[in-house]
Amino acid sequence: MKNKDENCGSWQTFTLPGISLRALKLATLTGVALLGGFLSNASADEVIRWNQVATDATTANKVDPLTESRIFAILHIAIHDAVNSVQPRYQSYLPKELSAPVDASVDAAVAGAAHEALVALLPAGKKSLDDALEESLGRVPESPRKTVGLEIGRAAAAAILAARENDGANRAIEYMPGNEPGQYCPTPPDFTPAFMSHWGKIAPFVLQSAAQFRCPDPLPVDSEKAFAEIEEVRAVGGSKSATRTAEQSEIARFWYESSPRGWNRIAREVASPRQFDAWENARLFALVNLAMADGFIAGLEDKYHCNYWRPVTAIRHLGDREWLSYLGTPPVPDYPSTHTVLGAAAATATARFFGTDFISFTTTSGEPYPDITRKFWSLSEAARENGASRILAGIHFSSAVRAGYTQGEQVANWVFENALRPVKPQPVITTSPVSETSVH
Repeated sequence: MKNKDENCGSWQTFTLPGISLRALKLATLTGVALLGGFLSNASADEVIRWNQVATDATTANKVDPLTESRIFAILHIAIHDAVNSVQPRYQSYLPKELSAPVDASVDAAVAGAAHEALVALLPAGKKSLDDALEESLGRVPESPRKTVGLEIGRAAAAAILAARENDGANRAIEYMPGNEPGQYCPTPPDFTPAFMSHWGKIAPFVLQSAAQFRCPDPLPVDSEKAFAEIEEVRAVGGSKSATRTAEQSEIARFWYESSPRGWNRIAREVASPRQFDAWENARLFALVNLAMADGFIAGLEDKYHCNYWRPVTAIRHLGDREWLSYLGTPPVPDYPSTHTVLGAAAATATARFFGTDFISFTTTSGEPYPDITRKFWSLSEAARENGASRILAGIHFSSAVRAGYTQGEQVANWVFENALRPVKPQPVITTSPVSETSVH
């Protein structure tokens, strides 16, 4: 592989031993029609399987949600670009010249891309990832197709890893907490220092800038609306609340897990029964994870820009000095709620892909409160409940949730409209009479 530039927008040329670019182009022009039926039989389940492998690996290695969102985005860009190197149905994330013979094994390409990306990003999980690769490749018959597919996948992963190598994810920024009313400071009971204050400074994946969709300013701390929101959380979100119902407590616990894990599970559950091909699944999971990754970048930029205090700080400041939230308060400022940002981003990206919001599904929570099952009649219903859960948990004001939902929608719509677009008009995906471009 030759890189002309290591920026995200760079042109990449993938080269494979013994295969000329001219021959590849000629094969594409003459062979797609003959091999179209063969290509459509590539296993879409391989994309979903590696999403599950990644979820298991990030869970086992206790990866934080922000880092997790970056891992999932890079993983699914690699898979998407690998699949579309075999047959370009959608624009690649990294623009590149076609480099794969049209009969390369798509399953091997998916496995090669996923394994290469995940081992680089999660070296502690290499043993389980090697086992997953062996299992995937064991289902692909030995042939030049398999070898070429594997190399294509590895090249796609290497390209996005190089493009993101200096994106700022590892930088360190000194953060000083505030000490005035309305300013964020570490929260009880453990007063953990502010977390990931640099995350809003890293390069977005699709957004033009992290501040592209900044929320309106939070409520003035001495306003009537701010006092009303404080009272709302004090009443329903406390560890000893007498007004929160059993179901509301369950909702708070259900949605408390990492957003990337929870919403990737939902994506698997809505995609699996529809039997999409590898190209469709690669695009779906890439769009969802690009929206979530940029949602965290935009949300963290806004959080540390506004630097707004958490409910527990405000409630104690106003005199209830023993009050604690029902669930633990994450060590970042309140506004906007990035948990809500990610839910809205994932739901909106999925709805745009399907062409409808009205997709029903049942899903079961993971750690730290596993095995709670809830059913939803639409993606937006789930995303709205996801946001409301943060008020019920006592860790966000309602204005932070409302702002987060709007920001998440904006981020997802931008991602959908500016990344991985069809190379030519595609058939409308079944399950809805609405075209995928008509949902706004």
